[in-house]
Amino acid sequence: MPDFANPPKASKYDNTRQKTSGSDEFLKSTLTRISRIQSHLDSAPRGARMKGKVCIITGTGSMKGIGRATALLYAHEGAAHLYLSDLDPTNLPNLEATVKEKYPDVKVTTEAFDAASDSHVAAICKRAFQEEGRLDVFFANAGWASRDVLANTTAETFMQSMRINTLSCFLAVKYASEMMMKTNPSRGKDLSGGSIILTASVAGLRSGAGTIDYSASKAAVNSLAKTSAYQLARTNIRVNSICPGLIETGMTTDTFEYAKARGNQGKVGQLNPLGRWAVAEEIAQAALFLGSDDSSYVNGQNIAVDGGLSSSHPVVPGRWA
Repeated sequence: MPDFANPPKASKYDNTRQKTSGSDEFLKSTLTRISRIQSHLDSAPRGARMKGKVCIITGTGSMKGIGRATALLYAHEGAAHLYLSDLDPTNLPNLEATVKEKYPDVKVTTEAFDAASDSHVAAICKRAFQEEGRLDVFFANAGWASRDVLANTTAETFMQSMRINTLSCFLAVKYASEMMMKTNPSRGKDLSGGSIILTASVAGLRSGAGTIDYSASKAAVNSLAKTSAYQLARTNIRVNSICPGLIETGMTTDTFEYAKARGNQGKVGQLNPLGRWAVAEEIAQAALFLGSDDSSYVNGQNIAVDGGLSSSHPVVPGRWA
């Protein structure tokens, strides 16, 4: 008869096997969840949260990127005209064709240009206003991530991060706000207003999520969102930044492929309370909220979309949390 008062102790092998089994099940559920998130537009009814809005999105060239996911979501939600750009033109024709095929009622214009170029950003904002008579949303999403530790980071690398990640956002604020202030009653815009969204990072909130130059550039983006909100006071132009955590995009492909090759995919994102990584479509939902009138009173904020990672100081698991 079994001794329930003194059950046999699990061996180290049994504990390891149970832990591995649990990890496998969690990875399986994570992959299922992510697959559903990535395919949700296939079955979701069309919405109207972006109806009539003219939008510019930079950094739309990656097939797994935040910019592309946001463009498709904005189209799904009824945007009037999408101006989509990237420095690399390779995937822009595919994005344009996809939007036109799935959402033939949405105008789409793609153009390859440098999002950190003063003349190019000014030109696209002016073009949007000339063609559509209004500019409602500018999502400054272009970005670049370096890899070197402090000792190997050169001044050139540091300034490249600041140029691509920060200057691009400054130019978006400067030139988009100018067009957003213009009124045009004939196109349904009789008041100044608009939404400028900047892609920052949790690396810009605190240490531990990026290289020193990348983190500094994203901290500057977060500051831009706050200071610009006051520079544009009483114009009804809102400026906010999104701070993604670990996202599977073209920029992070190497990290994910390395984890898969080592059999450690299930450990990716394990430090946040959700215990997983995110995909571009989840950041796009934040960009939809900020671009739509749903966020009409949200201004000057740095919004973390990181599974809860930035909600806590580092702790010993189970000790305080």
